[in-house]
Amino acid sequence: MQKTQLFDLDGKIALVSGASRGIGEAIAKLLAQQGAHVIVTSRKIDGCQEVADAIVAAGGKATAMACHIGEMEQITATVEAIRSQFGKLDILVNNAATNPHFGNVLDTDLSAFQKTVDVNIRGYFFMSVEAGKLMRENGGGVILNVASVNGMVPAMMQGIYSITKAAVINMTKVFAKECAQFGIRCNALLPGLTDTKFASALVKNESILKPALARIPLGRPADPSEMAGTVLYLVSDASSYTTGTAINVDGGMLA
Repeated sequence: MQKTQLFDLDGKIALVSGASRGIGEAIAKLLAQQGAHVIVTSRKIDGCQEVADAIVAAGGKATAMACHIGEMEQITATVEAIRSQFGKLDILVNNAATNPHFGNVLDTDLSAFQKTVDVNIRGYFFMSVEAGKLMRENGGGVILNVASVNGMVPAMMQGIYSITKAAVINMTKVFAKECAQFGIRCNALLPGLTDTKFASALVKNESILKPALARIPLGRPADPSEMAGTVLYLVSDASSYTTGTAINVDGGMLA
């Protein structure tokens, strides 16, 4: 009996934002393991290069590019670089995000609000627009947005972050509906509590972690690698009839 090739990404070009660590790094490494040439991006090239080098050392294909998705000109420049270097983009994983304000919503200042919106909403939107244009030119592709369970149930002290993640879930449906005609699918991953540097304020604080774990049936935070498998499904041919959906990977929290 022949093994399934549904998860084979050979020949695919995949861009993963925020891929220098955490969930993004785990996604980049798994997609490369499945045969994709992964473009590893985040704000600083050094971290990207480390991940790209690790992928290549493991026998995969990767290229490091610096791209701050909060800066419009960097989004455009990155997609143009991909167009000139590779001629196509098959997979976009919008994973880079920011959460500068941890506190009561009434104490959110304008700069924290603006930064969160610029990266988490505007950044995802225009990465999808620019990548989507390149996908349209080449007959299709897949966009995967890393949202959050906070987009479904707002987290205490994370108001504006939760609001932006709700926007990402709706944005996913917009792109799914309007881009299906171009052969572009768009889905979202909703991670629950995950042990990353990004979530360290939650995972490393016992007074916050204990009640959080009480709401998670599996009783523990996720490892970043536990997010990557769902992403592989959503960007591969295994999910060829799946678009406009958001999958919770949260240890049962939203149940």
